[in-house]
Order: sequence, then structure tokens, then C-alpha cells
Amino acid sequence: MSGVRAVAGFSRTVADLAVTEDFYRDALGFERVAPPEPVPAAHIEAMGLAGVKGRQLRLRLGRQTVTFVAVEPAGSPYPADPLATDPFFQHLAIPVRDMDAAMARLTRLNPTTISRGGAQVLPAATGGVTAYKFRDPDGHPLELIFFPDGPPADRWRDAPGLFLGIDHSAITVADLDATLSFLTGPLGLAVAQKGVNRGPEQGRLDGIDDPDVDVIALEPPVPAPHVELLHYRHPAPRHASRTVFGPADRASTRFVFAVADMGSLLAALRQAGFAPRASADGRAAYCAGPDGHGFLFVKA
Repeated sequence: MSGVRAVAGFSRTVADLAVTEDFYRDALGFERVAPPEPVPAAHIEAMGLAGVKGRQLRLRLGRQTVTFVAVEPAGSPYPADPLATDPFFQHLAIPVRDMDAAMARLTRLNPTTISRGGAQVLPAATGGVTAYKFRDPDGHPLELIFFPDGPPADRWRDAPGLFLGIDHSAITVADLDATLSFLTGPLGLAVAQKGVNRGPEQGRLDGIDDPDVDVIALEPPVPAPHVELLHYRHPAPRHASRTVFGPADRASTRFVFAVADMGSLLAALRQAGFAPRASADGRAAYCAGPDGHGFLFVKA
């Protein structure tokens, strides 16, 4: 069958694996899966990095894994003065058991902030969560999130520790219809929830003035983690759609999807007008979405 089975993890390009490990371990409780190692040849081939030396570090938080990739020669750095409305924005949302305790641990490392005025309690109409956004040493955005009740809180209730895992990854998109068609068409995700967030709390959370943002959650057949779309009706993005960064560039974060039938997925992507690149052994493939976000597919 075509489509993806689950979000198998996430992949981020960084400058220095040691600096990255120190931050994610000390600030957020991540643990090593394995020592730094070469990026699998199938992944290098699928991502179009032939001739590039790549090493990766796999870190785990709860049941979720993030693979951090460093390449030589390096690509472009994370753009200066980024905003949540930029189409290359992609955060990882980390649920926490206690926001005050999580903030106390995080702020000891003095990360670059996105949110203004600390953690923000959003209105009940938008979920009533408490959230805070910030950046890692390379500029990649992250979010701490506390779910007060309901199904999201139930999903994380039995997870151990202060930092519980990765609930979702959110991408900012300029062309909402095209991205929805991509995710629900060849990828086979299902829309789970739609809403519009606005107001001063959302503005302080995102670090921008007067936001009006569509928030759409989409789920693969295995629903956790899931994908979230952020489409800002206001303010307008400063950058044009398809501000594309490739896998070697530090603004790149990739969804890693598990796929049962790679051939069917590739055929569906091509039929939808996309140009995925696959490794010769069929174990991995890579495709950029409508706004340039990266998607790495691995044979399950």
C-alpha cells in the first residue's frame, strides 16, 4: 500500500554534534542511542549528498528519536533573525510534566528565546495548554508544552521523567492547500483537528505581533508523534514560499517516515507531481514538500 505508516523520528542538520548533545542532554534530558556514527549510505544517496562526509548522532527522549547530522563541507547556516512565520520554520514539541521545573532546568543553559515573557497559558478555546518556544545552539526552534487535561494529557500520563517525549513537529507553510494535498494524498495522513489561534497569548508565544494562524494536526496510521501545520494569515511571511534549504543546510529539519511499500509511495509522489530521490537499494527516499520542508522515508 502507498502512504506512510508512522513518524519514525526526526532528523536535524547541525554544526557540531558534541555541542548539540550537550544542549539536548543537559537542557532537555535526551539520552544517547549510540555514539556518533556515519550517516547510512542509503540516506546519503537519497538526500543527494554524494561526495559529502556525514556523521550522525541519535538521541532519544522517551520513545522518540532525533537524529542529528553534521556534514562536511557544511551547507548554509541557519538564517539570521528568523521568525515563526518563515516557511522554513519547523519545531519539535516536547511535552513536560511540570512547566516550572522544565523552565528552571532549561534556562540554566540560557537558550535563545522565541517566546516573550516566559511560558504562555493559551486560551481554553485553543486547548488551554501552557507553552514556551526557544532555539537550540544552531537556531532550530523547539517548544515545551504542558497539557492540562484531555486526550493529549492522557497520552503522556504514564511517560517517565520531566521531559516526556516528542508529541509532534510543526511546520510553517505558506501554501496550506498544497501542503494538505501532499500530506493527505501520496503520504496518506488524516486530518485530526483544525483550529485558528490568535490573541495576545499566541503573539507572546510566537514572538510576533497580532498573529492569526491556522493550526492543523494530521496523523499517520500510527498516530504519535503527529504532524502539525502552522499557516499564518497574519502577519504575512517575510520570505517567499519555497525558501528551500537542502539536507546539508542547518535550517533543515526532516520528518522521518516509516514506509511499508516504498515503490508504491514513490509512484504516488511522482503521480502527484513531486520528484522524490531514492537510494539504489530501495531502503530510503527523500522528497521536499510544497514549501521546501524535508521528508525522509525509510523502509520499515
